[in-house]
Amino acid sequence: MKNIAVIGAGTMGNGIAHVFAQNGFKVNLIDINKDALEKGIQTITKNLERMVVKDKITNADKKTTLNNISSYTSIKEGVVNTELVVEAATENLDLKLKIFKMLDETCAASTILATNTSSISITQIAAVTSRPKQVIGMHFMNPVPIMTLVEIIRGYNTSDAVTNTIMKLSTTLGKTPVEVHDYPGFVANRILMPMLNESIETLYNGVAGVSEIDTVMKLGMAHPMGPLQLADFIGLDVCLSILNVMYDGFKNPKYAPCPLLVNMVNAGKLGLKSGEGFYDYSETRKAERVSKQFLK
Repeated sequence: MKNIAVIGAGTMGNGIAHVFAQNGFKVNLIDINKDALEKGIQTITKNLERMVVKDKITNADKKTTLNNISSYTSIKEGVVNTELVVEAATENLDLKLKIFKMLDETCAASTILATNTSSISITQIAAVTSRPKQVIGMHFMNPVPIMTLVEIIRGYNTSDAVTNTIMKLSTTLGKTPVEVHDYPGFVANRILMPMLNESIETLYNGVAGVSEIDTVMKLGMAHPMGPLQLADFIGLDVCLSILNVMYDGFKNPKYAPCPLLVNMVNAGKLGLKSGEGFYDYSETRKAERVSKQFLK
C-alpha cells in the first residue's frame, strides 16, 4: 500500500497527510475549498520547518515529504488509483454519509475506506456502501504529527483482514494502534468528553473560575493542559457534537451537554479557532502561545 487519499485539509486532515507523506506514502490531499487546501499545505510546510529547526528531520526530508503530497479540489479525481482513503471532513453525519456513498461509487473495489471520525458510528457509515467489510475507523489524535495513539475502530461488519492491515499500517507510521469496538465516543472521547463537560458544569455552577479549574487539574492531576483550555483547543463545537452523539446513542443523561457549552457554541465562541472560548485568543500571539505550549 503506497497510494493514499485524505479528504479534508483542516487540522486533522493536513496532519494525517503530513504523517503519511513523511513515511514515504504518496498522498492526495483533497478539499473542495481551494483556500482550505492551500492553508493545509502551508500548515504542513510550517510543521516540517519546525521539525528541521529541532533537528528531527533534514531539509531533504522536508522536501521529499512535500513532494509526496498532491492536492485536489475534486474527490472523484483525487481518489483514483488509491488503496486507502482516510476521510477527515467535518464531524457531521450527513456529510460523511454523502462522502462515503461517493467513495463507494468511485474507488476501486479493493480500496479500504477509513474515517477519522471521533464519535460517529462506523457501522452506520459503512451501511451506505456496498463494501461494509472494508470500512473502518482510524481516529488520530490532535496534533497528528506528535500524538502517537490511533484508535482503530472496527464496525459490525469490518473484516479481520482489513483490521489487521490498518493496525500494521498504523505501526509503519510510528503510531501505536489500539483496536476498539464501535460504540458512541469509542474509548478516548467516551472518557474525555464527560470530563470536559463536567469541568464546564463546574464553571457553570460557580464552583470556581476558568483558570482555577484548569490549575487544579494541571497541578493536582498532572494534566499537561487544563480541561477548559483543552476544550478550546479541540473546538467547543466539536465537543458539543461528540457529546450529542453519545447522548443520542446511549440515551443516558450523564452525556447531556452542559447548557453553558450549548450557549457558547450558539454564540459563536468556539475556542481557539474563533478567537474566543473559555480564554481570549483575540491576539494572534496569544493563540500561538497556547498552541506552542501544547506542542512542546
